[in-house]
Amino acid sequence: MIGFCLGLVLFLGVHLVKVLAPGWRNARIAAGEGAYKGAYSLAALAGLALIIWFYRDAQGALGQIWNPPLWLQHVNALLMLFALVFFVSASLPAGRIKAAVKHPQLLSVKIWAFGHLLANGDGAALLMFGAFLAWAVIVRVSIKGRERRGEAVPPVAGPVKWDAIAIAGGLALYAALIFGGHEWLFGVAPLTVG
Repeated sequence: MIGFCLGLVLFLGVHLVKVLAPGWRNARIAAGEGAYKGAYSLAALAGLALIIWFYRDAQGALGQIWNPPLWLQHVNALLMLFALVFFVSASLPAGRIKAAVKHPQLLSVKIWAFGHLLANGDGAALLMFGAFLAWAVIVRVSIKGRERRGEAVPPVAGPVKWDAIAIAGGLALYAALIFGGHEWLFGVAPLTVG
């Protein structure tokens, strides 16, 4: 349980440095961008590894909090379709989707976390997905503040081809996860039949 919580704090903590300590972050980057990025990446990977490694222990320690109805798995499956399209859109040049939602990766994380909160009732899932949802909300609020101050500029709409690629890529990822990928990666089938 301690390892799981440490993983969440480490992974989400390094992703909050820009929000919580922007001056410290900028000073580290000025001192050596490569060193900062290396340390950031190692810390994030270590946090992710701890989350994955200790997730089952946390499930045992926290137990089942509630039993979600089966239909919430289907709601989550529908939400994931949108989350994956936004996720792919985030790594592409701006099309209409990216310009409309402004920060598609954060929206993707919010949808992913919310959908998984609906579909999972164990304490470890509630802690993990709740923490990711809170992180995404905090970062989005921070970005809105930077945009108001003129420190960040939202994307401008580009060609629709980027939207088509985002939709095709999101659908491909979705199909891969539904047809065995989720179970292979996480040991859980995304949809229960019956």
